[in-house]
Amino acid sequence: MLGNFTYCNPTKLYFGEDALKGLDAELPKYGANVVLIYGGGSIKKTGLYDEVKQKLADAGKNVAEISGVMPNPTLEKLYEGIEIARAHKAQFLLAVGGGSVCDYAKAVAVSVNCTEDPWEKYFVRFEEPDCETLPVGCVLTLAGTGSEMNAGSVITNTATKAKVGHVFADEKIMPRFAVLNPRYTMTLPHYQMVAGIYDIFNHICEQYFSGEDDNTSDYLAEGLMRSLLAASRIANKDPENYEARSNIMWTATWALNTLIAKGKSTDWMVHMLGQAVGAYTNATHGMTLAAVSLPYYRHILEAGLSKFKRFAVNVWGVDPAGKSDVEVAEAGLAAMQAWMKELGLAMTITELGATPEMIPGMVSATFILKGGYRVLDAKEIEEIFRESL
Repeated sequence: MLGNFTYCNPTKLYFGEDALKGLDAELPKYGANVVLIYGGGSIKKTGLYDEVKQKLADAGKNVAEISGVMPNPTLEKLYEGIEIARAHKAQFLLAVGGGSVCDYAKAVAVSVNCTEDPWEKYFVRFEEPDCETLPVGCVLTLAGTGSEMNAGSVITNTATKAKVGHVFADEKIMPRFAVLNPRYTMTLPHYQMVAGIYDIFNHICEQYFSGEDDNTSDYLAEGLMRSLLAASRIANKDPENYEARSNIMWTATWALNTLIAKGKSTDWMVHMLGQAVGAYTNATHGMTLAAVSLPYYRHILEAGLSKFKRFAVNVWGVDPAGKSDVEVAEAGLAAMQAWMKELGLAMTITELGATPEMIPGMVSATFILKGGYRVLDAKEIEEIFRESL
């Protein structure tokens, strides 16, 4: 394992069917003025909203609300939330929802006391906060993003068609605690469930497909992927299987709490490509990743051949006997494709509303990162998008 790194993750997790009881221990630690942040109202239909409100009342909190956080939180919504939090003199933010709600809460947390435009500071110049930030807690209802245990936030600027993520350097931006009850994820439509599953899988891939050294992180990644494949196949047929849904939720957290990135350069180009598609189509995040993954991996396969061969053998169980390294690697991607189709994932960006006319804009909207096996140029990015149609 090469390189130097520091690892710190202070997020406290409450996991299981009784996890919401964790609020009883956590809420008294924070100030009286709380902003409750949630999405489109599904938590009201399930009764979770009332349960959380009762916990806040029992803790004597003065509560304001930011509702209607969308799956791809917009800059306009961020500005709205900042104003609500400022007017309430917020001391703590409680996000109840999926990764987008958690991401959004972190963006509000670093922006409330910021004297500059947060978009320019955090999502254009990628600077770190130099103001006081607010603590965040999460009650998770969707497994996929890992946002409940990391310092990342993704915001979409609809005016410029830019969907940008910033992983903040300071661990205090990570949620102070997260409540993970797998039962909460069972109210999701199948489409959202499988999109979340692929988001988890690709988070692991983005870290795995980098580096040439023998790295403990890669062994952890392979185990997480095998666990996810097994659980996803069960949940796809039986969405209310608690054991499968709990394993998916736990894998999601470990996929992106920074652990398996240690000692890795990491790739993240599938996310850059997918976020460009999302900026133009507003499609579900996990589906945009699914639609561009295989064209991208086929483009970089020979540059990272030894890892793709290992992926085929150790994750997909491909028998390498009598095959060349390229044939083994390609068989691994074929097995991955079959699994993706089995789940019902989007396999083309056309399915998500993308058109050939959007491609030049999507190319321009794609950040080029250098941590993977190949550094793409604009021409190759265009080719990948065209192969994804």
